[in-house]
Amino acid sequence: MKIIELLNNEKTSISCELFPPKHGSELQNALGIVSEIARIKPAYISITYGAGGSEAGQTVKLAKAVQDNGIPALAHLTCVKSDENKILSILEELKKEKIKNILALRGDLIDGKLDGVFSHASSLVKFIKSHGDFCVGGAAYPEGHPESKGLDEDIENTKYKIDAGVDFLVTQIIFDNTVLYNYMFRLLSARIYVPVVPGIMPVTSAGQIIRICELSGAKLPPQFRAIVEKFADKPEALKQAGIAYATGQIIDLIANGFKNIHIYTMNRPEIIGDIMGNLSEIIK
Repeated sequence: MKIIELLNNEKTSISCELFPPKHGSELQNALGIVSEIARIKPAYISITYGAGGSEAGQTVKLAKAVQDNGIPALAHLTCVKSDENKILSILEELKKEKIKNILALRGDLIDGKLDGVFSHASSLVKFIKSHGDFCVGGAAYPEGHPESKGLDEDIENTKYKIDAGVDFLVTQIIFDNTVLYNYMFRLLSARIYVPVVPGIMPVTSAGQIIRICELSGAKLPPQFRAIVEKFADKPEALKQAGIAYATGQIIDLIANGFKNIHIYTMNRPEIIGDIMGNLSEIIK
């Protein structure tokens, strides 16, 4: 099934993200995680892509495992340091495994350099659309891409992706829903109307939140910062508080009209399991 069909459905849906193992020997453990999460029945599962494509094969294997478990898979695909032949090879693998959904990303720069045929996600989207009947998602940055000069420039770049054929957007991690609501207003003002799926991460460790903010540029609202500081040295308490905070965000989003939410699980099935349990009556 194409994910755009799910997103245009009236039913509220919760999806989640997994990342492939760094070493092939760990694949069996990752496949076990897929099975555990599949039993929770998310709307779809996205599988991330290794830096510079180092785990492309693992991404396809996990995406196939996801679909073998009866869940639509969304395979990430980045284009940094890639040429047309490499991207085409991966697209053929995805077609072979009947994987119809791709999240097209430029990817993190390697050594700060932008090399290769595809300099932006928009050029990758065009290439994907011209080489198969794929449903293609793109990334959105409610607080602006870290490399952009500002939100206006970032939204202009998002328009390029839409014009290239992006069917839907998944946002970078947000901790403050107000930021997303303001961003949605600006998207609509720019005549961007594709479905937008908010990305939520339940933070379960103090070290994790520091790394996330450094990498994504996401800002912590005062109420969440207080939670992290209060329970920083109590791992189980912080995990419980992080899941509760994320659940509250999701409930607020649903109450304000968002039908589809994406959860960054860090490969921990119990996190999405707890959240889905908290939402059992809300997403019926």
